[in-house]
Amino acid sequence: MDKHVQILGVLHIVYSSIGLLVGALLFLLFMGIGTFVGTLGESPEVVHQGVPAILFIIGLVIGTLFALLAIPGIIAGVGLLTRMEWGRILAIVVGFFDLLHIPFGTVLGIYTIWALMNDDAIRLFRSVP
Repeated sequence: MDKHVQILGVLHIVYSSIGLLVGALLFLLFMGIGTFVGTLGESPEVVHQGVPAILFIIGLVIGTLFALLAIPGIIAGVGLLTRMEWGRILAIVVGFFDLLHIPFGTVLGIYTIWALMNDDAIRLFRSVP
């Protein structure tokens, strides 16, 4: 069971880091589009309508949302690797939310719930000082 917990810790960190990276890339994409639209000198009405600012806000909201969804998974992964009881509980909660992210999140969520709800896993985390 110790090996499953270690694998889960790494998987949660990697999966959530990918989500964090996607959020950062979407933020940069929206900022880039906003900057490009803002430099179009031929159509000042686009700039006056605030399109670059709106695209910046959309990118900021999407990037922040991805970050807020990814950070608990990274923290849960670290908690699992250090064998903290709160890490097990957080990973189970994150695993339930991961079930909605078809297909990879679903697989990770099922694996998380199966491994961490096991009696051996519960004993493993309770035996750590």
